[in-house]
Amino acid sequence: MPSYAAFTDVPESLSLDGTTVTVGNPAALVLVHLYEDPRCPTCKAFETIGGGPVLRDWVVQGKARADYTMASFLDGRLGGHGSEKAVNALRAAFEQKKFAEYHEVLYQNQPEETVDGFTTARLLELAGKVDGLRGPAFDSAVKTMKYRNFVDTAQVAYVRAGRKGGKGPGTPTLDIGGIRVPDESYNSLFDKTAFTQILTRVYAVMARETPKPARA
Repeated sequence: MPSYAAFTDVPESLSLDGTTVTVGNPAALVLVHLYEDPRCPTCKAFETIGGGPVLRDWVVQGKARADYTMASFLDGRLGGHGSEKAVNALRAAFEQKKFAEYHEVLYQNQPEETVDGFTTARLLELAGKVDGLRGPAFDSAVKTMKYRNFVDTAQVAYVRAGRKGGKGPGTPTLDIGGIRVPDESYNSLFDKTAFTQILTRVYAVMARETPKPARA
């Protein structure tokens, strides 16, 4: 199972339907699908002090792959366009293969949920924290909402992932190994030890079920 020297070296790709960014080894045994909104404070808790740092370590080790479907429903609920602008900027960062780094920076510097703080100027400023991200192509994409279609289709994918008609599943929502983390286990997403245990159990199951290569 290939590992990587650092988070900056992890490969990134786009799903076939164009709604989701994949970070990590495509053949990793543990698949974690995350549904997040850039303005969601609970997502920030997961990404900064909860299971997020654990997941990033597993991705670097090559044991897990993270698929991110980025929603923007909080704009409609709270007013403004910060989520949409942030998702567009994240898609622009993907073009530079810096989605994961920028995603981490945005949650580390997330404004208050009720403040529409992910403005164009702020998103460009935060991009300066990621080596090599700022440039004419990225800046233009952020300023012009170049990836509006990605923003819209990602939101549709989020809604379709929900259990209630016309609503998404809430953020953050995680599917691990193809199984949605149930409500009764939700708090484990914010406990590094508990989250590590979940990933470890899934990894053990997948390792048992994965066929071993035949000897030469």
